[in-house]
Amino acid sequence: MTALLLLLCVTGDAFAWGEKDGRAELRHVEASGIVRMVGNSPMNSLVISGEDREWHIESKETKKLMEFQQQTVTVKAQEYYHDLVFANGSSAGRQYYLKNIVIMKPKQQK
Repeated sequence: MTALLLLLCVTGDAFAWGEKDGRAELRHVEASGIVRMVGNSPMNSLVISGEDREWHIESKETKKLMEFQQQTVTVKAQEYYHDLVFANGSSAGRQYYLKNIVIMKPKQQK
């Protein structure tokens, strides 16, 4: 229960205390990784887990990637991030997001 409360505090503060409007500048990226569903219902989300970064997929974009769960994909998209902040003001890390996704190639499963 304490962990859930802490998580809610972190995510709630992240959007309120981020840079300017809580969003960094958009930049165009090519991202590769495994498409995974994370979290618990009703607060689950789709992510692409790459070698050195994990990107959360905007909810409007999830339909594009839903059928590729547990597969490796390469996409071109716009990346932005939210700086996460604990209730005491210290940094809780950075969460990256993708929007305007174009699927370049799913890796074929054998």
